[in-house]
Amino acid sequence: MARTILLINGPNLNLLGTREPHIYGSTTLDDVLAAAQKQADGLGITLHTFQTNHEGAIVDRIQEARGNVDAIILNPAGLTHTGVTVRDALLAVDIPFVELHVSNIHAREPWRHHSYFHDKAVGVICGLGAYGYTAALDFVASHLKLEKKPAP
Repeated sequence: MARTILLINGPNLNLLGTREPHIYGSTTLDDVLAAAQKQADGLGITLHTFQTNHEGAIVDRIQEARGNVDAIILNPAGLTHTGVTVRDALLAVDIPFVELHVSNIHAREPWRHHSYFHDKAVGVICGLGAYGYTAALDFVASHLKLEKKPAP
């Protein structure tokens, strides 16, 4: 049975590769998404991707995922530290998720150390650069294999 993963990228990640490359690297979001799609195809996973700079749009997309995806990979970007509504949406839909960050939020400004998601995430990946997306997809694919989904 094919599994479906939703990859959500939050505010300013559309500028990945050009925004502060000394922190976030030079790999663009398009590069990340192309690599993730290729990886998902190889794993037999259906991958849906979404990026927006608007918190409400992320909430809407998470709610739309209810009953339609097996897991979410979320790079909440700056919403990590402010996104209570995104957290509430994740809890409401009860879909396992991985929190992902390109940079190591714990090695940056003190206000970036707090996350509204880490305590509810299946896992947290940070500081691995664009490779974090590869690691997240591999982890979620393995995690989904461990949890048998009931047949319809």
